[in-house]
Amino acid sequence: MSKTREVLLVGEGNFSFSATLSENAGDDVGVTATCFQSENQTYRQQGAVLNIQRLRDRGSAVLFEVDCTCLKEHEAIQDHLFDCIIFNFPHCGRKGGVKKNRILLVKFFQNAVAVLKDNGEVHVTLCDGQGGTPCDSPMREWHNSWQVVAMAAEAGLILSEIHPFDCETYQGYRCTGYRSQDKGFHVEGALTHIFTRSLPHTMPEKLKMEKTIGKETVCFELPAELSNYINRDFLGQQAHHPVKTVQEHLLRELKSIWPVCSMNEDFPELVSCLPETPEACDSTLTHSEVYWIKPTDTYIFDQSENEQHDCESMDDQQSFTGSYALRPSLSLHVQEITQNGDFSPGTLHAVSGLVFQRVPISPSRSPAFHQLLLVGMFPAESHPVQCFQDCLESLLASYGVSFEEAQTGLEQQVWMNSKMLSKFGRIAYLPSFSSALAEGLQLIAVSINLDHLATLIFGISDCRLLWSADPRFLKHFELNPLGPFSPFSLYPPSYLHDISFWMEPESYDELDFHALVREASCGAVKDMALVDRFRHPHMGHASLCYRLTYQSPDQALSHSQALGLQNQLRRLLPLRLQVTLR
Repeated sequence: MSKTREVLLVGEGNFSFSATLSENAGDDVGVTATCFQSENQTYRQQGAVLNIQRLRDRGSAVLFEVDCTCLKEHEAIQDHLFDCIIFNFPHCGRKGGVKKNRILLVKFFQNAVAVLKDNGEVHVTLCDGQGGTPCDSPMREWHNSWQVVAMAAEAGLILSEIHPFDCETYQGYRCTGYRSQDKGFHVEGALTHIFTRSLPHTMPEKLKMEKTIGKETVCFELPAELSNYINRDFLGQQAHHPVKTVQEHLLRELKSIWPVCSMNEDFPELVSCLPETPEACDSTLTHSEVYWIKPTDTYIFDQSENEQHDCESMDDQQSFTGSYALRPSLSLHVQEITQNGDFSPGTLHAVSGLVFQRVPISPSRSPAFHQLLLVGMFPAESHPVQCFQDCLESLLASYGVSFEEAQTGLEQQVWMNSKMLSKFGRIAYLPSFSSALAEGLQLIAVSINLDHLATLIFGISDCRLLWSADPRFLKHFELNPLGPFSPFSLYPPSYLHDISFWMEPESYDELDFHALVREASCGAVKDMALVDRFRHPHMGHASLCYRLTYQSPDQALSHSQALGLQNQLRRLLPLRLQVTLR
């Protein structure tokens, strides 16, 4: 409380808590203490007269007949903003059930944010078991709790901290108000829940992009579900992002064994590939997993004449056989790296950057991630693949990384796996390049999903957190760059919604559905699973039923918001994918 300047207390009974708080907090804290009862009713409570006098002696404001569900309408409160709003042991009165108390909490939270500063806190103390979080002991069944985190989400608040309520800290505090009587609540095991504002959910939009490939400049629209991943500069010089920390730590350890040269090549994020052969981008990818791009416009800049020439539209180019794609892997640039003038045997050449892959929704994988590519040429007798495996295993085994050897023809490779994501990294001997470069040497390429590695090393449970726009995420790593991550949003509520539709199996691509869910849900779907499939025996079309888990790791997500996002998905689905809702 030492940093708090203006504190509002609502639902006070005999004012013993607010009086003690005012005396403990110091002169730089202004206290406004309020209660629901009239002044005469309050004075009948034991100790109330003395406590109110203690408050007034310190210059604190005392207000009566203040309804905590109408704070933004109270003339003495509505024009003030508070750093902290405290509500101890809320109760709707008498024998109110859990539903009535949930309504009380929602209305309180919605009014509290109207008089709360941007970086303010809302403290709510509940009896043991009421909150519905794992900190309760014992934890009630969800439907029988007050669901305080979900109720706060209705006002855009997230649970940032939770502490035991220590009434001994407040000497003279006497709890009252149990069932609207001058009786105390059971404070043993009570918990104080601290809520803060979260950033709002925003609908992703298509971005107009312009990229240059050789002499050709290509204009195109970036898919909406990728708009949150562009221009974030996680690996920049001034960045404190955990992905950058992991890369620096990895390269530092590798430098103790091999010379490492970090290349500053600015490889384009838009590449030219043939749609019939996605292995031209990455041999591990299928055609459907690549973000193929159809340009909206292309033009060539003629340096000799200093003029810009428009290319023909895509529809008019009958001879056009190629296509463009967002870079699905840095492995595409292995040949360019080996042809660089600085490339030399015995040295690891490192390149990192953003890559894009159409993948199913899951907490461990996002459609864009940072990849580290290491390319080097080493003597065959040194068994470089095994050397790299041994090195990385010694560095990463403690984080749950395992290695799996695989042989495809002459190509020897080792996959890096975790319990959450298989094949997130690869160590490969590339014989097709080696024979063309030098006798007796093997060209080795190591590719690693840095984002997934960061989640393993720092204990980040959801990869979406890496892309959080909330400044608290990066602030954690600025203060403690090597320590485990501590979530700033605790126990976020989750909601299950099913959606089913008829589709034509020959034309349906499930990854199209995942992409649409990401867009329509503003990234709020944590996971989804196919729970039922039925194919009509005569008509040929099939019915699919998916179960979507809505949960946000960094933003408040209420039941009403999740329902709104689900309805938005239902509106877009038949328009985008030509399916029929059931």
